[in-house]
Amino acid sequence: MKRELRVVGTVASDALAKHDVATKLDTLEDILRWGGHVLDVVVQDEYTHDVIVRGHADGFLVFDTT
Repeated sequence: MKRELRVVGTVASDALAKHDVATKLDTLEDILRWGGHVLDVVVQDEYTHDVIVRGHADGFLVFDTT
C-alpha cells in the first residue's frame, strides 16, 4: 500500500507536521476518530472514492480510497 502526503499550494511547516499523522490513518473510522470533519465524498467509480476532510490546521486533506 502506497501512502504519501502531497502538498498543493503553500503550507506552513508546522501545519504540515500536524497532518503527517494522516499518512497513518487506515479507515474512514480512523479519520473520524482523528478529528477530521468529512466535507464530501466524491465517487470516481464503483470502487474508488475521494474523501475530502477539513484538517486540524487551515486547509483540507483529500484521501484517495479504493
